[in-house]
Amino acid sequence: MPIKSFLNYLLIERKYSIHTITAYKKDINDFFAFYNANYGDVIILEINYSQIRSWIVSLVNSDINNRTINRKISSLKSFFKFLQKTKQITINPLAKHQALKTSKQIQVPFSEKEIKDVLSLKDNIEDFESVRNKLIVELFYSTGIRRSELIHIKVADIDFNIETVKVVGKRNKERYIPLIKTVQVSLKNYLNFRNEIKTEQPYLFITKKGKIIYDTLVYRIINNYFSTVSSKVKKSPHVIRHSFATHLLNEGADLNAVKELLGHSSLASTQVYTHSSLGKLKKVYNQAHPRSQKK
Repeated sequence: MPIKSFLNYLLIERKYSIHTITAYKKDINDFFAFYNANYGDVIILEINYSQIRSWIVSLVNSDINNRTINRKISSLKSFFKFLQKTKQITINPLAKHQALKTSKQIQVPFSEKEIKDVLSLKDNIEDFESVRNKLIVELFYSTGIRRSELIHIKVADIDFNIETVKVVGKRNKERYIPLIKTVQVSLKNYLNFRNEIKTEQPYLFITKKGKIIYDTLVYRIINNYFSTVSSKVKKSPHVIRHSFATHLLNEGADLNAVKELLGHSSLASTQVYTHSSLGKLKKVYNQAHPRSQKK
């Protein structure tokens, strides 16, 4: 089975993250499990669209949402593209597949007040975990970085001389993000606590036992903090990233500048954040345009 070589290709040549590769592997294995149960042993050359469509129907009937189904199909389609590229098959059975329709999801950012309220919490508590957790919130909001990027920041990536943090994003792309003064103060305070923990970890954020922090811990920290000030259903690092971009755009930041800060490869990715800024844009428009009725 050429799955292993495909996953190695994603890791080495495409430089995908381990998290993304794990998702690809699961999606492909899910299809093969379905195929094996319904059509017998998997023979790559014999897989056709009709069989894949049966799998898609079974996913729909399982009440899995269309967005998730499209992701699974995309994983399988990429796998077949790889097989075609390496001349293991001649035709991609998913070449003409049309993605299922999905409703447009609007990500609701935290308000500036919610962010301010969270950053005002637990100011009088000075222990390692509280200082670390507060810094995590501050760093997410002041930089707009992804969860995986935050987890893999190294102590050496912080440069107080030029007031920046180096972040390694998708496909190992590096970028430097400015650090505001308040975050620098919080960083230095955290590093004082961190230095008291015996660890050889190069990573900035660690547990009390000196191990690198992990995805679920970061999510739990954010969820716990924002549950005290926000009634929004979704409280995650990505919502803070969305808030970072939205608040910058609301204050007149250039879209290209926000794109660079977020580490997006194209403006199309950044533009999804602009819908939240339309109210502010309309206000600016009405105040500035010569033909506006409100002038």
